[in-house]
Amino acid sequence: MDFSSDDLERLEMKLLLEGIYNWYGYDYRNYAYNTVKRRVWHRIHAEKLSTITGLLDKVLHDVDCLKRLVADFSINVTEMFRDPVFFLNFREQVVPLLRTYPSIRIWHAGCSTGEEVYSMAILLSEEGLYEKTKIYATDINSDVLKIAKSGVFPLENMRKYTNNYMLAGGKKAFSDYYNVKNNGVKFHTNLVRNIIFAQHNLATDQSFNEFHVVLCRNVLIYFNKTLQKKVHQLFYESLCMFGILGLGDKETISYMDRADWYEEIIVGQKLYKKVK
Repeated sequence: MDFSSDDLERLEMKLLLEGIYNWYGYDYRNYAYNTVKRRVWHRIHAEKLSTITGLLDKVLHDVDCLKRLVADFSINVTEMFRDPVFFLNFREQVVPLLRTYPSIRIWHAGCSTGEEVYSMAILLSEEGLYEKTKIYATDINSDVLKIAKSGVFPLENMRKYTNNYMLAGGKKAFSDYYNVKNNGVKFHTNLVRNIIFAQHNLATDQSFNEFHVVLCRNVLIYFNKTLQKKVHQLFYESLCMFGILGLGDKETISYMDRADWYEEIIVGQKLYKKVK
């Protein structure tokens, strides 16, 4: 029986991911294969190893190596008011719905270093809704949550973030929301007083509240179809009736089992209302 090197690589990869799940509880078995493969080989080379099996051996006996691999798996591409039209549409189409609630709960799943969480806090402040809102910002990676909690971001990013903010319908000077310190900026602490940062694993953890809004933007693209469907079910169960689901520009609910249980608020803008 002939086996290719690709067959062997897939076997080693399966053993690595099963080993990590069974020993540590981190579940990457349903992440997109090519995404996992790139990050695993990056870690193999960084650890000066030569095989996936060698990495498995080191991960099982060296928890610090496991932490480095988990950090590699964490996708941390984000920015303030990313895709400004999304935030503009949220401001114009979703905010009027939120005004009807006595209190508002928002879950930002896969929040990374928190730029979009602060963006939402700013938007809600400008619309007079922040005082009655609780934002739950979660990520699997504890290191990026520490950055998010700090509210400190690179000064060099502010020009782009300011432009995004204005395109998203910003009503003030963006610089009013932060103070410059050395080569960074620190956003005002009043923006985080209603934000709860916590670890949450979309692959293994359950719903923990009922929300009026669930935002998970450009995270699902790193999962395979099986995990995407599981996470969509989690979001559906977490949303109240007429709750809003916000996805990234490359994501969709069209293949979801309950896709017809949502209405698209604006065609093509990845904002959906739960209607069933």
